[in-house]
Amino acid sequence: MNNYFFKKNYVSITAGQFKGKKIFFSNTSNVRPTMSRIRETLFNWLSKNIKNAHCLDCFAGSGVLGIESISHYAKSVTSLEIEKKTVLTLLKNIQKLKINNINIIHTNSIYWLKKNGTPYDIIFIDPPYKMNLLNKTIILLNKNNWIKKNSIIYIEKDKKTPLVIPKNWILHKQKKTSKIEFFLYIFNV
Repeated sequence: MNNYFFKKNYVSITAGQFKGKKIFFSNTSNVRPTMSRIRETLFNWLSKNIKNAHCLDCFAGSGVLGIESISHYAKSVTSLEIEKKTVLTLLKNIQKLKINNINIIHTNSIYWLKKNGTPYDIIFIDPPYKMNLLNKTIILLNKNNWIKKNSIIYIEKDKKTPLVIPKNWILHKQKKTSKIEFFLYIFNV
């Protein structure tokens, strides 16, 4: 390994074809990888739906949700990330793992979601806390054709952040830790 990775933090993939592989991430204040026990729960919830799914990771950060999705045989992942340093680290991670079905887009997620989209099967919403991005993202996904009947939406947030869910999103699963709440919704037209 080169020195680039020794100066970073890392998380390990919990299951699937990349189980145990390390994902390195930039040590910035906005990068907060989903904890391994939450990822294990999430991908158990998604076990019947993840294979061959087209996924959208709205706030990629460490990229662990996207890479974990590919590890569980998702067909493709589109990862949105605003921080250039973080994008470069994501690119190095997928290159190291020889993953070719993750498309990393260096963009402001809110601006990107304002255009009319193509629906995804599974969408991950785990924005940086305290930046008021969660409910804006939900509105844009619902309004601009990013979801379709039976799309699955994962939301992770701190307990203090209010959550406004559209009426056509049906709560399927939910769990909480001492500081975090996470949910799985299904879009029903």
